[in-house]
Amino acid sequence: MSAEFIDYDRLQTHLAELKAQWNDPKKPFHYLVYDGFFKPEAAEQILASYPDVTTGNWDGTTYINQKNKFALTKFGAEHPLLQQVFDEFNGEKFLHIVEDVTGIDELIGDDELFGGGLHQSVTGAFLDVHVDFNYHQTTRYHRRMNAIVYMNKDWKDSYNGHLELWDMKTKKQLENVAPVFNRCVIFETNEVSYHGHPKPLAAPGGLTRKSLAVYYYTKDRPAHEIAGEHNTVYVNTEGTGGLLKNLKSGLKAAVERVKK
Repeated sequence: MSAEFIDYDRLQTHLAELKAQWNDPKKPFHYLVYDGFFKPEAAEQILASYPDVTTGNWDGTTYINQKNKFALTKFGAEHPLLQQVFDEFNGEKFLHIVEDVTGIDELIGDDELFGGGLHQSVTGAFLDVHVDFNYHQTTRYHRRMNAIVYMNKDWKDSYNGHLELWDMKTKKQLENVAPVFNRCVIFETNEVSYHGHPKPLAAPGGLTRKSLAVYYYTKDRPAHEIAGEHNTVYVNTEGTGGLLKNLKSGLKAAVERVKK
């Protein structure tokens, strides 16, 4: 297999379609969904390289609005292929294509993978609908865009784990994106780009929801988009059920902190 994992030839043939998705004037914020992101053989190798959630330095800290989600950002000598994948996500070739599609110039990758990296969720996992933190903790750059690639074969709707995109001004769900194998979702991050997977994962035991996430930044951003610095801001899209769910995850988080 070549050193490139992303299927650039296929991307080039879909540029017009991707730009049309991104620039849809009916959307409250820009996003696109694209299948077949990695070369087929590369996608298989990435999936085969995915470490088991019970091994390595996965961070599975529970929060009130997040439960049973594990992240890995340091790959070391044990997982050179995964490091190469994230290096490509942050490389100039991919960044130039994304700049062309989105119209966001001078995008900057994040070698720290702060908040991103390899993600894996187990049964019961959820991430409430939210807007993201808006400044990088180290560089202080403006967060502008997320790219997520899902790596789940034979995913059934009954498992939940769909990425929900919301228009919170109208309280309407825009998309319910199944996290299927080799599907890429790219969306801008601003004060209205609400997203999450709030419904607890109901996959059979041992089956996890896998994804790769990379976040991009710029040194500046349009003045009308600048907001005061904030962390992740969550909203409840599930009514009373969501409040009860958060109460349970808050108790689990408290127990974890006490044990530590």
